[in-house]
Amino acid sequence: MTIDGQIEAFLEMLAAERGAAHNTIAAYNADLKDFSRHLGGRATTPDKVTPALISEYLASMEKSKASERTQARRLSALRQFFLFLMKEGVRSDDPTADMSAPKLPKSLPKYLSEGEVDALLRTAAEWTSPIGMKANAGLEILYATGLRISELLTLPVDSLSTDADILIIKGKGGRERMVPLSNAAKTAALRLRQGTPKPGRFLFPGRDQRFAMTRQGFALLLKDVAVRAEIDPARVSPHVLRHSFATHLLSRGADLRSLQKLLGHADITTTQIYTHVLAERLDQLVKSHHPLAKFNARPVEA
Repeated sequence: MTIDGQIEAFLEMLAAERGAAHNTIAAYNADLKDFSRHLGGRATTPDKVTPALISEYLASMEKSKASERTQARRLSALRQFFLFLMKEGVRSDDPTADMSAPKLPKSLPKYLSEGEVDALLRTAAEWTSPIGMKANAGLEILYATGLRISELLTLPVDSLSTDADILIIKGKGGRERMVPLSNAAKTAALRLRQGTPKPGRFLFPGRDQRFAMTRQGFALLLKDVAVRAEIDPARVSPHVLRHSFATHLLSRGADLRSLQKLLGHADITTTQIYTHVLAERLDQLVKSHHPLAKFNARPVEA
């Protein structure tokens, strides 16, 4: 089978066996097809791909000034692809085994202050039009639960219609998790349902009620709320609200294991990007309560 044919088989496995999200599959497809185009027919089947061709591909990305993150992501996609081929018996080795990904700079998650989130919530609550009710419900649910935007937009119309304080979410890889609901989130969802003429399948419908609102449409809606709340709209996005949810929980005493479950992370190493909050909190704890803190605060005499 050709490389492109094996790529299709790999993508089908991701969807059928791992329950990968549409965006994840699309990203793998784009990265692997980029490698296939680079080969230009020099290796028509996966068994003919050599480590030298992989090295050449990595060098070409560096030469074209692809970002380090792009280089690392594409190498990771190739590794997953060749591991799949080994399991299928197409290859007996992994040509990416000795390849090193570029070191990525550690970037802390961007988040809003509690005061800024409160300003967004108050502004959206005062926006009483149908689109305002959608913004209010979205903000309340995102900040109360830490949902991914894809999880929010695919919520069924009746998902928050009961008195239950827990919402069961099916996230990445088909993994289910429970997230708590606030009364404000449930109230905002009820207002949205009641204010939506002829509600369809989704709590957050698009212009066509048969389909969910798009990620881009919801992101633009959040920007509008940010402008009304006099907050830089470039700093507000669904992912920033998810980071804010996690950051604020940790700063108020939550532990990483609990946060991992709430966010739906398969591995706690993913959750550890928020440890900067713990470090800041511990630093303040020592400065405020350690017996020697008052002495360390005094200037040193010459």
